[in-house]
Amino acid sequence: MISVVVEKASSILVERDSEVRLILASLLARGHALLEGVPGVAKTYTAKTIASLLNLTFKRIQMTPDLLPSDVTGGFVFDQKTGEFKLRKGPIFANILLVDEINRASPRTQSALLEAMQERQVTVEGVTMPLEEPFMVIATQNPIEFEGVFPLPEAQLDRFIARIPVGYPSTKGFIEILRRADEIEEAILNLKPIMSREDVLEAIRGASSVRVDDSIYEYIARIVEESRRHPSVKLGGSPRAGIAIVRLAKAWAYISNRSYVIPDDVKAVAIPALAHRIILNPEYEVEGVKPEAVIKEVLGKVPVPRP
Repeated sequence: MISVVVEKASSILVERDSEVRLILASLLARGHALLEGVPGVAKTYTAKTIASLLNLTFKRIQMTPDLLPSDVTGGFVFDQKTGEFKLRKGPIFANILLVDEINRASPRTQSALLEAMQERQVTVEGVTMPLEEPFMVIATQNPIEFEGVFPLPEAQLDRFIARIPVGYPSTKGFIEILRRADEIEEAILNLKPIMSREDVLEAIRGASSVRVDDSIYEYIARIVEESRRHPSVKLGGSPRAGIAIVRLAKAWAYISNRSYVIPDDVKAVAIPALAHRIILNPEYEVEGVKPEAVIKEVLGKVPVPRP
């Protein structure tokens, strides 16, 4: 059924099939996704479309420098009628939370997301509350904006199971967007759910049970280890990066209606899972070397396991 969601979303969103698959794979892997792209490339539309098709609660936060942690998590407010403090839940209490321009928020507010992303719970004034499953943060950021922003530290970047680049459409796709702009907006507003929350939870369990052969585990381990040995890399992939690749590959296979992982699944998710987790040596950064190019080189070097 999850493959039907991909088809429906791709029929509305022009040339966003890969992005939709990666976001859904991140959800099924119980992870969070960072969408990286310039304004106006349908990052918000993509997140909203997926939430609507899955019938999940969706909330959006526009990050600004003056936003406080309580604006994200909520807080206790005094009720004059009852004379008691009542919890006013923040937008983080949703199944899918879109955090727009996450790097515009102060580090203190960014850190308010960490507990929710890692522990799937929120602590407000000493009271800890679990978040309803499924829970996913989809954050966006503009990769070319440097003024008035607070870059995400490596520890927070590592909380995202995937960083998904969202680029410009092709000329053909651009023309289709121009022709169908009003139709696309109306279609997103009037979307009917294809799955229920219970179906999504069942899909998460299904993705978790996808079989991974020992040769695939070895293949993933070699990819991550090779990322540490690359001459342009200062800090390579950690064990958490390998776990992210495994979980995303299982979800990718599940979306493809397979009960087992193949090397192509690993290749499909390796760059989104690994590129934001490696740090390049400064001299290579100056020369314009990109983490994505390093991972491509690593994938070309590590032998693919035979069936």
